[in-house]
This record gives sequence, structure tokens and C-alpha cells, in this order.
Amino acid sequence: MVTPTAPRVQSLARSGIQAIPKEYVRPKEELMSIGNIFEEEEKDEGPQVPTIDLKEIDSEDRVEREKCREELKKAAMDWGVMHLVNHGISDDLTERVKRAGQAFFDQPVEEKEKYANEQASGKIQGYGSKLANNASGQLEWEDYFFHLIYPEDKRDMSIWPETPSDYTEATSEYARQLRSLATKILSVLSLGLGLEEGRLEKEVGGLEELLLQMKINYYPKCPQPELALGVEAHTDVSALTFILHNMVPGLQLFYKDKWVTAKCVPNSIILHIGDTIEILSNGEYKSILHRGLVNKEKVRISWAVFCEPPKDKIILKPLPETVSEQKPAMFPPRTFQQHIEHKLFRRTQDALLSDEE
Repeated sequence: MVTPTAPRVQSLARSGIQAIPKEYVRPKEELMSIGNIFEEEEKDEGPQVPTIDLKEIDSEDRVEREKCREELKKAAMDWGVMHLVNHGISDDLTERVKRAGQAFFDQPVEEKEKYANEQASGKIQGYGSKLANNASGQLEWEDYFFHLIYPEDKRDMSIWPETPSDYTEATSEYARQLRSLATKILSVLSLGLGLEEGRLEKEVGGLEELLLQMKINYYPKCPQPELALGVEAHTDVSALTFILHNMVPGLQLFYKDKWVTAKCVPNSIILHIGDTIEILSNGEYKSILHRGLVNKEKVRISWAVFCEPPKDKIILKPLPETVSEQKPAMFPPRTFQQHIEHKLFRRTQDALLSDEE
């Protein structure tokens, strides 16, 4: 096991520190936009993340079905993020998933360390904290647990927590149901572009190759939340990302040049459109910039499942049907792995304050 260069944030938070280490303090220009997340969530003025009711997504009634699908498509084009309600996954199952994830993080740190990842050697699955991978050496106020949860034959069960005992069963069932939901969403997005229903799913790897990777993000209470971020501003590289959370606010979206705080909608799953779908749709669907704030009073936990195409098998580029003389291709052809590397390179360049990409 490789010892991390930074202590686990959970241990740091529990140590009773009054000031956070300098590596966690955001740059001056960023600090201006970090407010109190509870106050931000209570604001009702200005744009709000859309809530999409999926109850009629497969309705026999054509009018109801089309209305539901049109709303989803509109939210994907305008925002690229939405709260899904009546999504077909029972509250009982999502609560089991959340209880199991929280129970893992409630264990003593030495128990969790048995599952530690080794980022330096490329072993990315397991328990970890962000290591500074950019020129500014910045850290985020979170620990996480990351592992592949679907397809089942590609899982590494040796990394799945043995405690709590319900972790594997609850997470596996959630993965299966989420995979079906991903198919429904991709179908609606395909039809929204005037494509055949199964086209986007096929383009991102289909049933055999689309990978579902779960990342449980644990954001401890922070003594100086106005100086830190749980996760820095980024867009998701995935095709789709589905997020559960423990009803503590933190997610902010950069919409129309302003940070908008997502409300906590009961029994919902947050859906993000990722870069992969933005690229395939030639920018018709948006992958929105977002970040996570932290707070002094409550631990925040989120369960993000990234639906990702295979790293090297597929060339990601705008589909021919989305390209025209009026709208040329906005993205160059790249594999998924090349896209990830390109983003990392750009982030490093930005951190070095370079003007070149």
C-alpha cells in the first residue's frame, strides 16, 4: 500500500483543526464566488436546475410520452443537468445504497485503508483522497471510494467492501437498475437528435462495453468552508452521470455565467450530460461546468455513477448527422482516453497560467 502524500480529509476534519492547511485554500479569484451553501440553497430568485418527471417516459399515451421526452431533451440542451423524479428505482433501494456507503465511511480509518488505491501505480479503484496533480498543488476537501460496478463480469470483487454486509447486494442491484435507466435516457437523447433510438447507446459501447463506475464522495465538515471546495470546477468526461446524495446541499452549476446552487429534491437522482454525449451531439446537448461546496455543520455524501465508453475502442467525434455547413464539427476526433488526457493537459496549462493550449 502506498502512503498518500496528504492525510485523509476525514481524519483531518476530526482532528479538531480550526484552520485548513494551505493546500486546501482556493486561489483568490475563486474565493470571491464561494458563499454559504445553506444560504445559497434557500434562494429562489434566478434560474433553477430543472426537475424532470419520468413517470410518462414509456407511457402508452403518445401525447404524455412525447411531452415527457421533450422536457428531458430541452433540459439536456439548455442545462445539461436535471433532477430526475419517478425514475423507476425504488426509494428503498436507493436508501440501502446510501446506508451501505455511509457505513463504509463510518468505519475506523485503518479499516478503510485496507481498500486504499495506489494512484502512482495506476490502481485507481478503491479508497482514496485527491493527490495534487496540477501545478498549483491544490487539494479538495473530500475522500472517496471508487470502483467499477457494471458490467458484472468486469468487476473486481476483491476491492468491494465486506463491511457493511449489504454493500455488495444493494450496490449490484442499483447498478443493474441504473443501467436500464441509462438505456432509456440515451434512447430519448437519440430521438431528440433525429437518430434511431439505439444509436447513442451503440456509439458509447452498448451493453457489453459501456462501463458504470461508482464514486462515493465523502465531504467532511470543514472549519473554513468559505476557503475550500469539495470538488473543483469541472465537466464530467462520461456519457451520463447519475448522482444520489444525502440531502445536504453542495452542488453548484455554472449556468449563464453565474454559479447556481442545486436544491435538494427528495427521492430524486441528479443526471448530468457528460462530455462524451456533448461531443457526439456536436454541442446540441451540454456538459455543464459544476463544482462542490462544503460546510461547517453537516457531512455531505454523494454517490456518482459515471457511464463511460471504453477507453480506446471508440473514436469520439460529432456524429455525421449533427454536422452541417451551418454547424461544422466543434470537436476533433479523439478516443475517450485521449479526451481525458487532453483535459488534464489543459488543466495543467491553466494552472501554470500559460496562454497556450
